[in-house]
Amino acid sequence: MSVRHLLTAAVSVPLAIAGLATPAAAHVLTQPDPVSAYSLTAGRLWSLVAALLGLAGVVIGGLALARAAGRIGTGSGRRGAVVALVAGPAGMVIGGLVVAAAKGGPGTGYGIVGGYVALVVGLIATVLGGLALARSRRATASPRPRTS
Repeated sequence: MSVRHLLTAAVSVPLAIAGLATPAAAHVLTQPDPVSAYSLTAGRLWSLVAALLGLAGVVIGGLALARAAGRIGTGSGRRGAVVALVAGPAGMVIGGLVVAAAKGGPGTGYGIVGGYVALVVGLIATVLGGLALARSRRATASPRPRTS
């Protein structure tokens, strides 16, 4: 799968889920307070989207870091680093919004646990993407001539 296809999927999947989450959000507003452990509420859905986005950033950032280090493939890994630097903060923002909007603790259906997971996984993706980008810049930079 090329990076272009991966970027297209990374952008289109959350938008498609956002379109599907609108009826779910309206359904949550009419639900009574007790929520079963197996029901998928809007908060849980958004925290799941955020965590998966962050997880994709972690995987891509790890691959980009390995590529920049010269362990796998050829190339600098710069595209993967940029994708990780986009997916990580996006997952963190969505996870932070879920945590900020939660009115209850774990088990209430607001997705607060998934929001915290998304914050941590997004942070890891951001760090991996930053390391991969720094390493790829260092590898592609031309060495300075030595002056005696």
